[in-house]
Amino acid sequence: MTYPLVIIGGGLAGLIAALEMARAGIRVLVIERKSYPHHKVCGEYISNEVRPYLHSLGFMPEEFSSAELTQFRFTSPKGSVLDHPLDLGGFGLSRYTMDEALYKLALRAGVEFLVNTSVTEVEFRDTFFEIKTSDNQAFRAQIVHGAFGKRTRLDKQLNRKFMAKESPYVGVKYHIRGNFDRQRISLHNFENGYCGMSAIEDDKFCLCYLTERNMVRKYGSISALETNILSQNPHLKNIFEEAEFLYQKPEVINEISFEPKSCVENHILMAGDSAGLITPLCGNGMAMAIRAAFLLSQELVRYFKVHHSRALLEKSYETAWQKEFSRRLTIGRTVQKLFGRKVLSELALHFFTLTPPLLHQVIKSTHGRVMSVPTIYTGS
Repeated sequence: MTYPLVIIGGGLAGLIAALEMARAGIRVLVIERKSYPHHKVCGEYISNEVRPYLHSLGFMPEEFSSAELTQFRFTSPKGSVLDHPLDLGGFGLSRYTMDEALYKLALRAGVEFLVNTSVTEVEFRDTFFEIKTSDNQAFRAQIVHGAFGKRTRLDKQLNRKFMAKESPYVGVKYHIRGNFDRQRISLHNFENGYCGMSAIEDDKFCLCYLTERNMVRKYGSISALETNILSQNPHLKNIFEEAEFLYQKPEVINEISFEPKSCVENHILMAGDSAGLITPLCGNGMAMAIRAAFLLSQELVRYFKVHHSRALLEKSYETAWQKEFSRRLTIGRTVQKLFGRKVLSELALHFFTLTPPLLHQVIKSTHGRVMSVPTIYTGS
């Protein structure tokens, strides 16, 4: 079967792009390896920069009792505290809830889905892509959008450069309940890592941390690492002692890479984590995925309805993506080097305490301007 567009991955970037394409009258198939809803390792904080745009798509976070986040707290491994307002602010909503809601919107818009299915091979031949799946189906597509996440077997099959470098990071996520501030997003540092916590829907909180894989090996298990290392930060110790943990076991992801990636690879157009992963301490990956999907959708509609030039599509999208995101990712990688080490974290906290305008600028630099309610170009 042949489609104008096949999207590999049904996360935020894939769902937003699919929804936009369906609204523009372009047939699209989304291939997602899981079924909806499902949990993902994610900080589950969304900057308000994308809220008006989400409203324009018919997605209202407020309808799901999303948490309103207006304050930021940073703590060092020893427990020192720096508080700062979030000028733009954001909201907290789980991927479990948000992805399923967008999935239902996309279904109503006419998007076709193939779930519980992995793409095992994608190859560009002349003017079409040949796509093979884990259940032995085959598809053809004019355009393929890669929205398959942080690091996958498909990245290896495509021989992407960042896959040649081993990534030392592992991400861990819980949902918890407890008597904590629901307007605050917190970043708690510990030896060789940092942990973010913020409120989501239904009086729950997302607790998500990044550490080095050798730390888990050193202590033998995630729970032992939490007891021996994370709990040295008194704020994290309080959370682990007082909170009600809602998962039987945490969500875990290995091999997280912050290496630079290309947003166009083997003619596949990447968005979200497939195109570049911002460090979690900057807390804005979800908004970036949404924004990137809109940028890509603009270029895709121009391609299908106006110029039909693959070269122009790829060049225009790459230019737009670099303009929007390259500086954010660079700043994120630079800032990450200040945290996750005892001495550097303490020095960074005290430095930013003395220079609040600089902290404000760092936060601003990893976020974008509020999106006006945009209109996808439809041509004539």
